[in-house]
Amino acid sequence: MDSFKIITTTPETVTQYGLCGYKDVKKPGYTEKLDWYAKNQDNGLVIKVLHSEDAGTQGMIEYIDIENCWRPVSAENYLFIHCLFVGFKKEYKKLGLASKMLDDCYTDAIAENKNGIAVLTRKGSFMAKADVFLKNGFEVVENIKPDFHLLVKKINENVPNPKMIDNSHLLRTKYLNGLFILRADQCPYTVKNVQEMVQSAKSEFAIDANIIDLKSHEDAQVNPSPFGTFALILNGKVVSYHPISKARFGNILRKEL
Repeated sequence: MDSFKIITTTPETVTQYGLCGYKDVKKPGYTEKLDWYAKNQDNGLVIKVLHSEDAGTQGMIEYIDIENCWRPVSAENYLFIHCLFVGFKKEYKKLGLASKMLDDCYTDAIAENKNGIAVLTRKGSFMAKADVFLKNGFEVVENIKPDFHLLVKKINENVPNPKMIDNSHLLRTKYLNGLFILRADQCPYTVKNVQEMVQSAKSEFAIDANIIDLKSHEDAQVNPSPFGTFALILNGKVVSYHPISKARFGNILRKEL
């Protein structure tokens, strides 16, 4: 797979390669994600793509200084991986390309004198699973219900591990009564999903959803969901940790109400 090159993008150049798998600028969430990228560049945000002339873009990795990460994680002087994806076409999966991107991230961490790299994984949807990270020298330092894992690959062994921030108390106070949808432009897929959920809540269940737009990493770090950039909360209970379809949303509400 030597034909694949890892390319560091900018908000000006990323559109040549696609943004989180989107190539159509008219797709809901595309321009929001692009604006989010530009706003967070000064916080250490990096988006790299895996590209070849023959196959096009077949992977991406997004990471940022951990102090500014969009997950409820606390630590100092690490890089934090938001997203890792390889194989927009199935034939490019399981070829070691994800490891290639992780090696590149580790090289950056060393060059920037970071303590290491951290990432949040899960068994469920919308987030990379732990396997590829464990294969590349990461270790699980914390398990978070229902299916999240905080992993670290250290460079400096003498520093504390990152820790998840427990915001569950907000479920018993701020989000106790009503339907709340927390979302951020970090994930472009939330735009269409959230629009459909809001419409469905109103038309099918006569409920006005409370939309909480997470405008900063500080907002994401006080999300009761470990996911950080999304949560669907109903009467003090997280009923979905990731964006879902209108059909799935309806099924959840019919079960919970």
